[in-house]
Amino acid sequence: MKLKQYQVDAFATRVFEGNPAAVCPLEHWLDDRLLQAIANENNLSETAFFVPSGTEFQLRWFTPVAEVDLCGHATLAAAHVLFDILGYAGKQISFQTRSGELVVESNDGLLVMDFPARPPVAKPIPDALVAALGRTPREVWAANDYIAVFEDGE
Repeated sequence: MKLKQYQVDAFATRVFEGNPAAVCPLEHWLDDRLLQAIANENNLSETAFFVPSGTEFQLRWFTPVAEVDLCGHATLAAAHVLFDILGYAGKQISFQTRSGELVVESNDGLLVMDFPARPPVAKPIPDALVAALGRTPREVWAANDYIAVFEDGE
């Protein structure tokens, strides 16, 4: 099997600058073990894989050791490959990801993307968190992680 792969330096105006990511366009999803092996071989912070899905694209990111929920620079790298190398003609690209929809717009040669927001919400204080912290917080908020609020810095 032959796959095309691109290495893109995001946030850069020339090579060997910015934040590198590998981008692999696919016609269909390959086995997750193979995707992980490719990312491991690339040994970059992220390798982005995308598959067309109607008028959108499914997008996934892998580090050398695991799949991740969100990667901004690899999303922009994938959009660059679509717009500037593969000739995607639209003004914006919709990526479906584990983090929800990410839209990248081409605006006078610049790529623009809004990141998803995950505002924290108040939660009951878990006993395991109190045990781990050794103290009971005043309140606890949660998004991806817990935020423990205490009366003072001690």
